[in-house]
Amino acid sequence: MKTTEDIKRTVREKYAEIAQQDRADNAASCCGSGGCSTEVYNIMTDDYAGLKGYAPDADLGLGCGLPTQFAGIKPGDTVLDLGSGAGNDCFVARHETGPDGRVIGVDFTPEMIAKARTNAQQLGFANVEFREGDIEQLPLSDAMVDVVVSNCVLNLVPDKEKAFREILRVLRPGGHFSISDVVLHGQLPANMQQAAEMYAGCVSGALQESDYLGIIHQLGFAEVTVQKRKAIIVPDDILASYLTAEELAAFKASGTGIFSITVSATKPVVRIGKEELKSACCGSGSSCC
Repeated sequence: MKTTEDIKRTVREKYAEIAQQDRADNAASCCGSGGCSTEVYNIMTDDYAGLKGYAPDADLGLGCGLPTQFAGIKPGDTVLDLGSGAGNDCFVARHETGPDGRVIGVDFTPEMIAKARTNAQQLGFANVEFREGDIEQLPLSDAMVDVVVSNCVLNLVPDKEKAFREILRVLRPGGHFSISDVVLHGQLPANMQQAAEMYAGCVSGALQESDYLGIIHQLGFAEVTVQKRKAIIVPDDILASYLTAEELAAFKASGTGIFSITVSATKPVVRIGKEELKSACCGSGSSCC
């Protein structure tokens, strides 16, 4: 994969394939379809079963955390889910917003959008909608959502800074996000970095944790907090597809770590007298400023 479009095409094709499979098949890989190991069931996915609003038919086992659990969604909120897949996090969020709230899911894979819309219709949720679109250029107006959630998706986006700028743009002043994502401590071997399957599998597209959090800080978000961190262990039979025995031994001895983090942050509010103005950090040229 050499270009942004190559990356996006690879991800779109892989997740179109995933959309046609059930959870059991999808769970039999490191982050979705591929069947690369019989040992990797739920190596990233957390268990949603205890969350109210959970819809098993919409859970393809593709996440790496439970961002909706930490998102502080209130009744009546407008919530945006980035990379909404079959709608799992949207339906959990909808339980929190209640009938007076609104939930919008955005995904750039048409097959996922179709699956999510079918699930929403079957559940009878009139206040949950799904829009096809690119996270780097969201199909939403400025300052229209209270909470953004995302589960193991931004690591798939080529330009993560642009994605976070879009999050900042669509959030209302004082709004916040809770995002679960994959990050690294240390460098992956070159063969893993270059492998398309490892990118679509949520690993080789991940940033260093310090760089990931650095983007959030640099864009002007406030109250940046890592709400949860867990180690991800990729089974040896997957690693052996990309590394020689010597490279595998060196990788395991290197101290490189792959982690899922759930991070939250808030869009600042500037107060002038009794008025509240949007933060100047919402991006140059944006009408929200």
